[in-house]
Amino acid sequence: MIRRDGHIHTPFCPHGSKDMFSSYIEQAIKQGFSTISFTEHAPLPRGFSDPVPDKDSGLALDLLPQYLEACNEMKQEYSQHITIYTGLEVDYIEGFEQETREFLDEWGPFIDDSILSLHFLQTTEGHYTCMDFSPESFEFLIKQCDTVEDVYKLYYLCLLRSIRWDLGPFKPKRLGHMTLVRKFQKLFPTNFDDSKYINLVLRSMKEHNMSLDVNAAGLVKQHCMEVYPPIEVLLRAKQLGIQCVYGSDSHQAKQIGIGKAELDNFI
Repeated sequence: MIRRDGHIHTPFCPHGSKDMFSSYIEQAIKQGFSTISFTEHAPLPRGFSDPVPDKDSGLALDLLPQYLEACNEMKQEYSQHITIYTGLEVDYIEGFEQETREFLDEWGPFIDDSILSLHFLQTTEGHYTCMDFSPESFEFLIKQCDTVEDVYKLYYLCLLRSIRWDLGPFKPKRLGHMTLVRKFQKLFPTNFDDSKYINLVLRSMKEHNMSLDVNAAGLVKQHCMEVYPPIEVLLRAKQLGIQCVYGSDSHQAKQIGIGKAELDNFI
């Protein structure tokens, strides 16, 4: 069986650790992975103002060539030991679809693998919020939207738009952490049944031939404590024939392989 970690960050991550590329790779080899994808946060689209305090949600555009070069160097250095894909985690940001497509058109030819993720939500008042940045940012969204349930609905409807929107031939084919809206579910509990929206997302993924990022990072987030998406959603995805790809979403080398053993039976 091919053991793959399809979601790994790097020392180029502006809000991650400075662990070296080699540390991530050697940890992956130690954990028995045969294939890994470096999926660094892509530069945010031209004209978009990063709402987080340190403006560090994405890679600076002028560092992108260095990142790509470093990935290619690692491919060659470790070619006898592990398969390495050069990738990006691309944000879908409502209202910046054209800018995102232009970025993908330019840089897509240099990318082997990529993930389409949703971190930023726009409320009716026009504010953009990085919903998973902190409990305070999620609470701000609740105040903007009125209820926790409304935040969930806003997230899933935007997620559907990300799947359906034509971002060109280099649009990512894997959907990132599709239940990220649950990151603070223990702080902001709700009885909202999101199964209808999840089913819509899964059916749309199937229609657009997208695979699913099985993101283990939520397992170690104290206010979440479940994989993104949870097991029951993975089972539904598999029933629909959607490919599921394990991702540690590592921002430190030691996080490679977290939750993999528990998820092996469902991927």
